[in-house]
Amino acid sequence: MRVDKFLWCVRYYKTRSIATNACKQGKVKMEGHNLKPSKEVFPGDKLEVRKNQIDYQLEILDLPPNRVGAKLVNIYVNDVTPKEAFEKLELLKYSKDYYRKKGTGRPTKKDRRDIDEWFENADQDEKLEDE
Repeated sequence: MRVDKFLWCVRYYKTRSIATNACKQGKVKMEGHNLKPSKEVFPGDKLEVRKNQIDYQLEILDLPPNRVGAKLVNIYVNDVTPKEAFEKLELLKYSKDYYRKKGTGRPTKKDRRDIDEWFENADQDEKLEDE
């Protein structure tokens, strides 16, 4: 079975064309090599799929005859992605948590002055600690 069709069948991508584009962009690998969408995969192969800033590591157990339901995916694929990959994504979410709500736009002049004042105070505190 083609790798793009397989990833679509086991619900890692919503459409087959998205799976094809992911292969073309180098987000699907086998043994460190980028795969073309037409590459045949077999049971026992191990894939690396980069999706949503996580490198999923998949082990193919069997080939599905067609697209399967979400509850049946575990019959065909074993996800051996390390837990650290998911923890890294959580940390990334926290690092992007700003003091402003998403979509409120650029900082105002007042916000900019507050930021500059905060940095100046932090620099002064460091100088006092050094002395």
